[in-house]
Amino acid sequence: MKNTALAACLCLLLGGLLRAAPPSFIVIYTDNLGYGDIEPFGSQLHRTPHLNRMAAEGRKFTHFYVTAGVCTPSRASLMTGSYSQRIGLHDNPRDGQVLRPLSPYGLNPDEITIAEVLQPLGYASAMIGKWHLGDQPPFLPMRQGFDLFYGVPYSDDMTQEVGRRLGDRYDGNNWPPLPLMENEKVIDAPVDRNWLTKRYTERALAFIEANADRPFFLYMPQAMPGSTPEPFSSPAFRGKSRNGPWGDSIEELDWSAGQILDKLTELGIAENTLVIWTSDNGSPLAQDPTDPSRGSNAPLHGRGYTTGEGAFRVPTIVWQPGAVPAGSVCAEMASTMDLLPTFAKLAGGEPPSDRVLDGYDIRELLFGKPCGASPYKAFYYYEREQLQAVRSGPWKLFVPLESFDRHPHFAPGEGKQPLLFNVVEDVSSTHDVAAEHPDVVRRLTELAEQARRDLGDRGVKGSRLRPRGHVEHVDRSTLELR
Repeated sequence: MKNTALAACLCLLLGGLLRAAPPSFIVIYTDNLGYGDIEPFGSQLHRTPHLNRMAAEGRKFTHFYVTAGVCTPSRASLMTGSYSQRIGLHDNPRDGQVLRPLSPYGLNPDEITIAEVLQPLGYASAMIGKWHLGDQPPFLPMRQGFDLFYGVPYSDDMTQEVGRRLGDRYDGNNWPPLPLMENEKVIDAPVDRNWLTKRYTERALAFIEANADRPFFLYMPQAMPGSTPEPFSSPAFRGKSRNGPWGDSIEELDWSAGQILDKLTELGIAENTLVIWTSDNGSPLAQDPTDPSRGSNAPLHGRGYTTGEGAFRVPTIVWQPGAVPAGSVCAEMASTMDLLPTFAKLAGGEPPSDRVLDGYDIRELLFGKPCGASPYKAFYYYEREQLQAVRSGPWKLFVPLESFDRHPHFAPGEGKQPLLFNVVEDVSSTHDVAAEHPDVVRRLTELAEQARRDLGDRGVKGSRLRPRGHVEHVDRSTLELR
């Protein structure tokens, strides 16, 4: 009886403390970094001691997903808790699958971002890094709930030189020098990409220190390793790894993560700050997939930019000393879409109720001992507007397709029969077991049909979709140094 009363008192006390001091959130979102590119996920090539520490003091998620194999739709899902197909950022007639400079499209200001969920709860918020959800003023971070934007509005490879090579395609002749922006003003152009990781880190540390006495949300989408054949790094890291520019950039990203963890510890706020480190999609890989010069998705199958596991399943570490169980692993399925509803709950608020969200509250997966069960009945793999695969439990079904632009398993002219993999036991997706499990194929095919009705497919309009943002006139001057 005394123990029960004591436990009840402790619960009330802890509940009061949590209400008085809601946690801060940091999301570090690297660009094109593969599942096998860091030591906690098996790399024996890149040195990542700070991520090793983060994993030893926190929890690895080995089945954590993004919603696209490329930048823009992946980032759109993280910000809104929705599949990019639902909000129109999976494809557009001007840019294709990713937004290009001077696009008339972007994240609709009517969408509710993580920052906008946290803002009325008293959170300071900063977006430091690569945005890639629209470069026109209505789409920029300051209009989407952030108090600070410091970074580039699109990918580090979308430079003026690349635009000139493209010519009229994507209005390439009109692209400006790659701009570094502070809020809505260009402060450096073309920015020296060798210094981006260091500059972002320094600005992030300043933001954390300035807001140490209040709850904050720091979204830090790093530019590296990025989309260029040879990623960039500062002189302190250039030429120091065993894997050329790709390895140099990853080891600097590791340093950056260490700086942030150290700053939180120094300020005494580590135990009240949830840090999530992950990637926007898997590595594109070199032409020879065994060549590590453009990353590794090992042991997963497939390269970035596809619907393979190597594109959608990303290395993820969560850290909050005293809250996230140290040295633990969660093998349950979760995704970036879960961050918005989870952060809302942890902050003492609620996710938006006036729209469809595809993510879930995963507090049990983050903090539970063990991590609990995945809330996903199904997870969908889209290539633009085409549904290519569905996962449920350990099973991943590639649906039959009449045609496709790119596919991790089917070659042109193939794709008439389903492929089924157990992606838990068959980590590399090498054994098609569709013939052995017709019941599983039928069940996942029914789930695929549900996705087509809801989110759409080629020639099929989804039933609960929201429009992408659009401006009538594009203003180049907003991206110029003045």
